[in-house]
Amino acid sequence: MSDNNKTAVSTLNIGGMTCASCSAAVERALKKRPGVISANVNLASETARVEYVPAEISEAGLKEAVIKTGYQVLDKEEAAPEIKEAREEEELRDLRIKVIFSIVASSVIMASSFHGVSMPVSHRVLDFILFALATPVQFWAGQRFYKGAWGTLSHGSANMDVLIATGTSTAYFYSAVITFFPGVFAGFGSAVYYDTSAMIITLILLGKFLEARSKGKASEAVKRLMKLSPRTARVVRDGQEMEILAEDVMPGDVVIVRPGEKVPVDGAVISGFSSLDESMLTGESLPVEKGEGETVFGGTLNLTGSFKFKAERVGKDTVLAGIIKLVEEAQGAKAPIQRLADKVAAYFVPSVIVVAFVAFGVWLAAGEGFTFALLAFIAVLIIACPCAMGLATPTAIMVGTGRAAEKGIIFRGGDVLERFAKADTIVLDKTGTVTEGRPRVMALKELGDGGEDFLALAASVENYSEHPVALAVTEKAREENLVISPASGFEALPGYGARARIGDEDVLIGNARLMAENGVDTAQFTHAGALYAQEGYTSIFVARDKKPAGIIAIADGVKEGSVEGIRRLKELGLEVIMLTGDTELAARAVARKVGVENVIWGVLPDRKEKVISELQAKGRIVAMVGDGINDAPALARADIGIAVGTGTDAAIEASDIMLIKPELTRAAEALEISRKTLRTIKQNLFWAFFYNTVGIPMAAGVLYPSFGILLKPVMAAAAMALSSVSVVSNSLRLRKA
Repeated sequence: MSDNNKTAVSTLNIGGMTCASCSAAVERALKKRPGVISANVNLASETARVEYVPAEISEAGLKEAVIKTGYQVLDKEEAAPEIKEAREEEELRDLRIKVIFSIVASSVIMASSFHGVSMPVSHRVLDFILFALATPVQFWAGQRFYKGAWGTLSHGSANMDVLIATGTSTAYFYSAVITFFPGVFAGFGSAVYYDTSAMIITLILLGKFLEARSKGKASEAVKRLMKLSPRTARVVRDGQEMEILAEDVMPGDVVIVRPGEKVPVDGAVISGFSSLDESMLTGESLPVEKGEGETVFGGTLNLTGSFKFKAERVGKDTVLAGIIKLVEEAQGAKAPIQRLADKVAAYFVPSVIVVAFVAFGVWLAAGEGFTFALLAFIAVLIIACPCAMGLATPTAIMVGTGRAAEKGIIFRGGDVLERFAKADTIVLDKTGTVTEGRPRVMALKELGDGGEDFLALAASVENYSEHPVALAVTEKAREENLVISPASGFEALPGYGARARIGDEDVLIGNARLMAENGVDTAQFTHAGALYAQEGYTSIFVARDKKPAGIIAIADGVKEGSVEGIRRLKELGLEVIMLTGDTELAARAVARKVGVENVIWGVLPDRKEKVISELQAKGRIVAMVGDGINDAPALARADIGIAVGTGTDAAIEASDIMLIKPELTRAAEALEISRKTLRTIKQNLFWAFFYNTVGIPMAAGVLYPSFGILLKPVMAAAAMALSSVSVVSNSLRLRKA
């Protein structure tokens, strides 16, 4: 390949994008530039990834294309997470102020506009007061709609901003002309419509504010993941132990990890033995024993012993860094959903404007006079004012999400409701979602002369350990009101279990290897242990004075509501799939208990994300439910990511829906609300367009030659208001969902 054909990839940080039409405008502007091969604009992370030919266009040329579209290109400092967060908070404060002002001003305008209400001033003076109130609502509070309209129109398309700006401007300027030149429309009434323009802007601004306040950002999920990595690492260089920044660890360095510390990078253990909490990676609650030659991963937590390992993958090559990259890429691959109203608006707005001008020209040519023709023109635009169309989606979403919140379900944006309603497949992470996410004692079996108090003996030993299994044993003993006795000579045996002396007895608790190495006959343990293994349980053996005493079966219990939730999800027509990093026996055991036929086990984070991608490649619309950091890439890749409220912050931030009450029954309720809301939105849009379809011809004067009926602006406004009432009333029915 010659130098002239070499390609490069550049990532630009974009500022000023507020909606899907903004990102689409930037993307189109970049793609139009000669030398640009592809452009993908990510609204969530506010970035543009551009592949281009440097011989044909420079990075400066790419930035110029963005700037000419009306947006900013931010440098690295401006795009820093903390600066970006502060900027978003400032924008939200500004929107809050505008919403509050608009509500107050619009309420006064509405109250003052009712006919028959006695006012202390003349109608002429009142019109000037209403003009003074409506003007800042129109041009200060509503300026974002003008900017959005101009942005889309300048690129040859039209969206809701165009409809809002066109409709409110028509009502406003018509009213302004009557206010300052009352004789212009003599004989056709002198009503003003400031209430129409102001209230449209107020209601839609309120919806924008509520959406902005609840919207989750991709950068938040990435920041949560980044916090898992320790800032420093303890390494051995030139025979000296020293503490350095984790980012300065090099492949080949010998790293020392002590109890309670996080592993800084990926590598292989060269000496020592310990238990590590890898739940951030695998999602499994039980700790993993690590010995010489075994792999440890950056970001995992060392629980018990000290060990040394040789660094192998550092920086961007660690498993944790890979998870962060997967989250970023998966979120970048999500295409914003184009709402039905926006799609229709692309044809609706030009059509309405054409009809208005045609009506004006026809009546002017017919000799009806300029005023008559102008009134027909204005009536067409007023009846086509997108109040109902603008309210159709936001009101349904506001009521639907409000009802969901009452049930402990949080949707991050209205488009999530639409996407979830169309889902046909739901993937469930096992640990922490279907199950409780912590080890519990599931069964007890007395052996030989162990006696009924063997659990008390075991708890007396485990009471000195902070191992998750030890906590499960002591918790069970306390539930049974057993006496936990003081122990002497306690010794934790990493990779084996523990031992101690209770009274005059030596007590061992741990795995079969511990028993065999201490001369305990394991024959009695073997059969029962195998049966428990088939149920997906981990067997913990107890011996007293080298004689088998009993078996404690440990497992992650099924969470309350899982069976009912999965049943309801199936009844709603979803295919339910369970994913887990656990073993086949444990996975199948849980699947049987909860009624899941399709289960995939031994799945690591990158594979979870791939499973989602494979399902999507088959045409499936996939929802994913998870709670761990290991689920974040899959949650981001899924069409709808659902996080349970007890999950990690990273999983919650990467999701589209959060279940405050961590029960799968809530996921089923979320789907029911989504489907009802989408159905309501479609009904609303039908009625909104129906009014326009019938009203626009009447406003244009189609019935005037035969019946002498001309829909004056005041009647057009009334029809528009009626369509709004029907839309809002229909949406309010969702409160009973």
